[in-house]
Amino acid sequence: MFLKNVIDKYESNKIKLFVDMDGVIADYDVGNPSGYDKKRPLITSIAKLKEISQLENIELFILSVSKKDEGIEQKNYWLNQYAPFFKEENRVIISKESNEGFLAKDLKSNYLKQVKRDQSILMVIDDDPQVLKQISKDNPDVALFKDTVLVD
Repeated sequence: MFLKNVIDKYESNKIKLFVDMDGVIADYDVGNPSGYDKKRPLITSIAKLKEISQLENIELFILSVSKKDEGIEQKNYWLNQYAPFFKEENRVIISKESNEGFLAKDLKSNYLKQVKRDQSILMVIDDDPQVLKQISKDNPDVALFKDTVLVD
């Protein structure tokens, strides 16, 4: 798997890997922001991330945005059901409702600015090119991957 090969190059470094949910590990359902618990899990991607989570130098995080505050609870419920290896303390789910005026790309990029680097390598997997572009602009030290990195 391509991502594992990249991670293997940094085996002597600690890696903080941030993974988006919608479109990466959960089927993105256009026009249906509610009912997150009914979203189809992307089993292959979840299995690959579970394998990666067991590597000693990996700390795995969720970095996701929810349209409404109630979506945070729904996304956590979904993670408990389909990807419980994402530790609760490593689940960053930001509500747009509580952060009016900010786009998802800004919320994620701003969050990553606050992450302690502590000599760790930060990596992000996201399916939204606008999010990746914003993170690249604001956080040039973060290694970015499109969701397709989990396909092969």
